[in-house]
Amino acid sequence: MSGTVSTLAASSAAAAPAVDSGIPVGANPFSRWAVLALVLIGSALFLALLWMIGTGTGFGSTNDGQAHADGRGLNGYAAMTRYLERRGHPVIRARNGGQLEKEGLLILTPPAGADGKDIEKIVAGHRYLGPTLVILPKWTAFPTNRQQKDAEPGWVNVAGVRPVEWRGFLDDVTVVQGQVDANGQPARWLGFGRGGTLPSRKHLQSGKGERLVPLVWEQDGRLLAGFIDDGGSYAGLERQAPNRMRSEVDDEDLYPLVVIFEPDLVDNWGMADRRSAELVDAIVDAGEVEPGSPITFDLTLNGFGRAQNLLTLAFTPPFLAATLCLLLAALVLGWRAFLRFGPPLASERAIAFGKRALVANSAGLVRRSGRLHLIGGPYADRTRDRLVHALALPRSLPPEQADAAIDRALASRKGDVEPFSAIAARLKHARKPHDLVKAARDLHALERMLTR
Repeated sequence: MSGTVSTLAASSAAAAPAVDSGIPVGANPFSRWAVLALVLIGSALFLALLWMIGTGTGFGSTNDGQAHADGRGLNGYAAMTRYLERRGHPVIRARNGGQLEKEGLLILTPPAGADGKDIEKIVAGHRYLGPTLVILPKWTAFPTNRQQKDAEPGWVNVAGVRPVEWRGFLDDVTVVQGQVDANGQPARWLGFGRGGTLPSRKHLQSGKGERLVPLVWEQDGRLLAGFIDDGGSYAGLERQAPNRMRSEVDDEDLYPLVVIFEPDLVDNWGMADRRSAELVDAIVDAGEVEPGSPITFDLTLNGFGRAQNLLTLAFTPPFLAATLCLLLAALVLGWRAFLRFGPPLASERAIAFGKRALVANSAGLVRRSGRLHLIGGPYADRTRDRLVHALALPRSLPPEQADAAIDRALASRKGDVEPFSAIAARLKHARKPHDLVKAARDLHALERMLTR
């Protein structure tokens, strides 16, 4: 039955047409450069995925129509953010607490429903790192509907103001929301030697407080922006209100806290006026922010906070240096592996075939064990046995009598050489490798002399 199956299989194989793939048997179907491209592209995509997970990039848009640094609606501050970037300031959009601890200007845009204690904690932690600017919210905003043509993502419709009450933060300051003017004229702001018009003709938001020092006010005197007189020395801001009495300086290391009550001064709606952009420059300069220094916009209070993890830390200084070193080491290892590309060579046998290899391996084992001196006696006994056979001596002779017979045979041929018994005794008592080898060579030479 098996013979029949084999015959049928052979017939089928003969009848089937041969398929020539053009690739030798055992050869690699991919070229070296194709494998390199696959590895590089895969590694780049993997690193990009790790970076996106670590930084949160690509996981949902922050342009949600709310009043924060990435908001592009009327109530957002994307225009102010871009303007500061173009003025040479590196802008950081902070999404965790660690980014809020950097030096430089910190800008907070909390929503109306924020917890005042959280705001106070952030502000208090930054007072010795740099100036702080808090912009209050004002508008109740709704996303644009489909009927509004040319509306872009993030655009909103404003519909009235929303009360602000942050218990635990500046409790001695009152936020006042009112009408602009009874005659419907636009509100005009003054401050920093400049003036401009607010975009809204209905609602105006201002502040009151004993510690507030006015920086920007409406033409009727309502305070639109100011800084807190809390015992710090703020020369740049104090020059903008020379007639105001200050308290004594208690802490010269303290940085100022500036509060903007009317967000239309600097939001996207207000930044459509060039004078609002000039006002932003004036506030930044008065806060003694160095040119080119970083400016941080907080996004944690707006719901975009993200807890730090090991992956996040891996892509932020100072751990970024260690991450780059690891990536460089991986690149070196990959390059080394790429240069060795191809099937690995077959490993040689640990113990090769043949008598010579067997003897070499045995000698190596004896030498590693440190018992080389123990082979002297067996080598001398084996030499005696060969000489007894070569000289046709009785095999039953005791070792001492065999040694004497060999010595007599050696003396009859050449009497001035060292006797066999003396060389054998020297070989048995040898302990150093040099003495052992010398005695063995002498014994071998004597054996050759007697067996010729």
